[in-house]
Amino acid sequence: MAEDRIRIDKWLWQARFFKTRGLAAEAVSGGHLRLNGVPMGKPGHAVGPGDVLTFPQGDRIRVVRILGCGSRRGPAPEARALYDDLHAPPEGGG
Repeated sequence: MAEDRIRIDKWLWQARFFKTRGLAAEAVSGGHLRLNGVPMGKPGHAVGPGDVLTFPQGDRIRVVRILGCGSRRGPAPEARALYDDLHAPPEGGG
């Protein structure tokens, strides 16, 4: 890994939660993201492995633990390796 810390907006974009870095920055500065349970309003705040992010995405609330910072916005499988989804939907369904 190139770095062990990265801006929140850049990480959200690289992990493919937002289509653009600008949309990720808007979500953070709009007060829609919590970092380790604390409301965060600065897109430039640094995050790293072990940090937990909580934010809305569509009609659900995402809770993810950062596993890595990455070095680019790659394909979905590469992006998926950057985080652990703490509220994954149950398998099977009903």
